Amino acid sequence: MERTRSGATARTDLRAARAALPAELGGAADGFQRHLAAERGLSEHTVRAYLGDVSSLLADVAAHAGPGAGLHAVTLPALRSWLAGQHAQGISRATLARRAASVRTFTAWAHRTGLLAADPGPRLAAPGKHRSLPAVLRADQADSAMAASASGAEQGDPVALRDHALLELLYATGVRVAELCGLDLDDIDRERRLLRVLGKGKRERAVPFGVPADAALERWLSAGRPALRTDRSGPAVFLGARGGRLDQRMARRVVHDAVQAVPGAADLGPHGLRHSAATHLLEGGADLRSVQELLGHATLATTQLYTHVTVDRLKAIHDRTHPRS
Repeated sequence: MERTRSGATARTDLRAARAALPAELGGAADGFQRHLAAERGLSEHTVRAYLGDVSSLLADVAAHAGPGAGLHAVTLPALRSWLAGQHAQGISRATLARRAASVRTFTAWAHRTGLLAADPGPRLAAPGKHRSLPAVLRADQADSAMAASASGAEQGDPVALRDHALLELLYATGVRVAELCGLDLDDIDRERRLLRVLGKGKRERAVPFGVPADAALERWLSAGRPALRTDRSGPAVFLGARGGRLDQRMARRVVHDAVQAVPGAADLGPHGLRHSAATHLLEGGADLRSVQELLGHATLATTQLYTHVTVDRLKAIHDRTHPRS
């Protein structure tokens, strides 16, 4: 598995890779970056991932075509050669599939804007990504994690109140950790128990939450947040110990610590709670389209992964309990 680097290190590496490219290829990379950020409204992290993949391709093209390489050298054989080199380095199937998708997005943009006479991207085949079933909590394990968090918050410590509200809201809504940390006070409709969430691609959606999450949120907003609030807090719902908006890394640590305290539970972070929420919704009878809307998935295919989780559980139960399994 590739190790995740800090944002600052990744940005430095990208700048170095961009500076090493021939002028025409570097200019195309810059234009693609502006397109992703300004026109498609993607997050800094997503833009950085796209550019890392495309920069890798363009550097390979430059290495083979020479210092004066232009976009005309971005051909189907060049794409295939680059992807084969990635495979030879032992890159995983999932990463190869992602990098090929990034490059196809780039070549489609370059062709649409007239930088490429033809688009070779659609003919670039990548190894199929193996979609493993996501690890999830059982419903009773999720209950145990929430109960332990509630117990920790009983003394009224502001950080414990925050952590309890964070866990309850993540599990109740299935929102992404970035969406949760980005919440402002006016994004919460307490009367209707709704969150207004700004998701990927700056798509806005409304997500409901239940009574337990509302109770935990009430205690955090009334007793916890005022104790941590400083001039740096602004309208952020969740605050760090120093009063600024809660960092995603701290939110992940809160989830990991809470789940690790549950006997037999897999080591999950916020995305694991998101998987768990989706799985439990489907197991409870929610239809796939509703879950897609709640999670903010752009396509139904992404949400359909969770149906495999529930079917897998049904098979396991059948094997254990049916006399003729």
